[in-house]
Amino acid sequence: MGEGTPGKNRKVRYAVVALGHIAQIAILPAFAAASNNSELVALVSGDPIKLKVKSREYKVPAVYSYEQLDECLASENVDAVFIALPNDMHREFTIRAARAKVHVLCEKPLALTEKDCLAMIQAAQKSGVKFMTAYRLHTEETNLRAIELIKSKKIGEPRIFNSLFSFHVTDQENIRLKKARGGGPVYDIGTYCINAARYIFQAEPEEVSAFTASNKERRFKEVEEMASVIMRFPGERLASFTCSFGAADSGYFEVIGTKGTLRVDPAYEYAEPLAMELTIDGKAKKQVFPKRDQFAAEISYFSDCILKNRQPEPSGWEGLADIRIIEAIHRSARTGKAVRLKPFTKKDRPSIRQEIRKPASKEPRLVNVKSPH
Repeated sequence: MGEGTPGKNRKVRYAVVALGHIAQIAILPAFAAASNNSELVALVSGDPIKLKVKSREYKVPAVYSYEQLDECLASENVDAVFIALPNDMHREFTIRAARAKVHVLCEKPLALTEKDCLAMIQAAQKSGVKFMTAYRLHTEETNLRAIELIKSKKIGEPRIFNSLFSFHVTDQENIRLKKARGGGPVYDIGTYCINAARYIFQAEPEEVSAFTASNKERRFKEVEEMASVIMRFPGERLASFTCSFGAADSGYFEVIGTKGTLRVDPAYEYAEPLAMELTIDGKAKKQVFPKRDQFAAEISYFSDCILKNRQPEPSGWEGLADIRIIEAIHRSARTGKAVRLKPFTKKDRPSIRQEIRKPASKEPRLVNVKSPH
């Protein structure tokens, strides 16, 4: 197994677990730009064709099936795993990696329930390994600059947060449309809106109200088509968002303060440039940020935390903070009532100190996967 903390001059050696769309389109290519402190050394998948093609493409000789995961984790060549599995498998594979004393970078949403998240956090703590929720925007310049602008009070006191994130999920067999797999727009893309509201307001919501809606299309027989949510934050501030798998592409957030507004549009994308527009006294100033490899940045950040023995900011607790809200959203939508959240304290927030710029990678060839939209 990996020895927990590699030596100062070593690279952190990763196994990528699952070779679905996000792994192939973004995670695997990212290691080239993160090569200063990270190395891809193993692949884990249930598809032998994916393993064969991708191991050859990225020159990764060590390949494992899911049944061989323990063998992979026991390898002296693996220090960390990047878990890109369906949401309902995050808990099991994170805990297995942590027990093998292998560091864990796990895709969001962290798990399906707050209880699952807590079990994952405790497993990592017990084994003394680093555990990070893969919030790529926590190292991305546009969103971090937005946080700094809000903190600077250039728009006055932030009073209103509003966001929209939508696209069509057209593949009816995609896991995003399977309820048991943790599908639905709230888990998949609502997480971005929730997370953004929390880091913009630098606080945790106290109350949640939510509505869901679905048209009669067959693809939405298990999960909602869309959800609209209002979150009440301390200081009588309101954050609202709508997320949907049945509408045209959109992904922005805006913050309205007592003196001005800030709009980040697009805000959540990884495949195109991001932009923000600051408006004060009717005068707008727009800034465009070039496309960069956000996945390489988060991998490099996590490796740096391992090598320097620092706790990552988007830790397991950051993932849990969003999941507790998602559970409340579903409960509110189901009961038709507002849901009060228990007090939750989290001191660490993303900051501009975490910004990492990595050059954009070329889009790779996909093997046995479909884009969800």
